[in-house]
Amino acid sequence: MELKDLRPAEGSTKNRKRVGRGPASGTGKTAGRGMNGQKSRAGGGKGAGFEGGQTPLARRLPKLPGFRNFNRVEYLPVNVSRLDAKFEAGDVVDGESLKAKGIIKHADALVKVLGDGEIAKALTVRVDKVSASAKAKIEAAGGKVEEPC
Repeated sequence: MELKDLRPAEGSTKNRKRVGRGPASGTGKTAGRGMNGQKSRAGGGKGAGFEGGQTPLARRLPKLPGFRNFNRVEYLPVNVSRLDAKFEAGDVVDGESLKAKGIIKHADALVKVLGDGEIAKALTVRVDKVSASAKAKIEAAGGKVEEPC
């Protein structure tokens, strides 16, 4: 057997019905749609998602998936490797200095220092939050962390 010998099984395929092609075809004139009514018209019918007049499912569900907690507090992440690259030894790291160095856009944004990378400079860090690993690295380098109460 070869590829050219493959054929569909007998009776499994049919020619599509050509409607509206004259009275001799059996489906001429009204093309099998009946005489009158919404479904006989071009573009007629209820449309996808119509549920008989009740509010469709797509309108009953919320617009966006998932749950958004409006009490959630978002912190801008800043890694210790970034602090090491941008600041000199003895500098104070706070919102104003982070904005001045171009690390964050707004000085009053909430910032959390994370412990990715290494730090070799003694810095005084005054931000909203500091991860445990970042705190250990900053203090090991001779710096100190001053978190707000």
